[in-house]
Amino acid sequence: MILRFGYVSTALSLWEASPSRTLTFTNWKKLDHEERMNKLYSATERNLINTIRAIYFNLAHGIHVYRMSSSLVPLATHPEAKWDYITPFAHLFKEIGELVKKYSLRLSFHPSQYTLFTSEKEHITQNAIIDMMYHYQMLEAMGLEKEANINIHVGGAYGNKSDAINRFHHNFKQLDRSIQKRTTLENDDKTYTALETLQVCEQHSLPFVFDYHHHWANPGEESIEELLPKIYATWKQWKIPPKFHLSSPKSEKEFRAHADNVDIEFALPFIKSLQSYGKDADIMIEAKAKDKAALTFVEQLSSLRGFKRVDGGTIKI
Repeated sequence: MILRFGYVSTALSLWEASPSRTLTFTNWKKLDHEERMNKLYSATERNLINTIRAIYFNLAHGIHVYRMSSSLVPLATHPEAKWDYITPFAHLFKEIGELVKKYSLRLSFHPSQYTLFTSEKEHITQNAIIDMMYHYQMLEAMGLEKEANINIHVGGAYGNKSDAINRFHHNFKQLDRSIQKRTTLENDDKTYTALETLQVCEQHSLPFVFDYHHHWANPGEESIEELLPKIYATWKQWKIPPKFHLSSPKSEKEFRAHADNVDIEFALPFIKSLQSYGKDADIMIEAKAKDKAALTFVEQLSSLRGFKRVDGGTIKI
């Protein structure tokens, strides 16, 4: 079996490579129209170029799984700062998509925790729809709208988890069907357990992204071994290996926060469960050290008996 490891957003090994340069709305308001557009264009162009730099870095280091920044376009969804962020950068979006297809990379987005469909407030649902549209439009510009995914959490419970899940079922259906089809759901570290999230996925035919650290912090009653067959079943429609998230606690006190690197002793029970199940998987490393953490973890894993490193980010078991 093959395990491929990736990382989130910024290749820290590269100089000045953040893909999340921004312009706050407060500062935007202080500028005249020309200055506003210059700032927006400059930041967006730099973010897309740095995304391309990260992709080339990944290719050079054998990393096939990568999550793009959700902050590629400053103020993209702000109602007062609406602007055409696709046309001026069509060539850069296209270049990203062509690289992804040429080298069979796996890309994704992960909107913020505020993009949710469980709220009683209609404006929050509408904001979530706008944010999902923003991510999907970027995928369209890349030509990846039928390949990449947009990963979100179920949302809040608001004192009644059952009612909140019913609202998710209702509110999520307001999202354009083409965007629904590219959506995945992830269990969280406080509210919705892996099984609860999986059940929502099954109802909407959505793939489930299992987060091991979140499951450890908010476990429910089901073991990973019990969950794996159901997790893999949700991905059959996409005909690609499931994606998992992996991080480890920052400290005993801050056990929900992500550490700089992944503690291999913490992660091994999860890896061993995948090994026992025996099917390929892609694993997103969500550590603060990003690319460095992913490559370090793969190196550590390759030192164990039965784990062979076949390139920078890939282990064959």
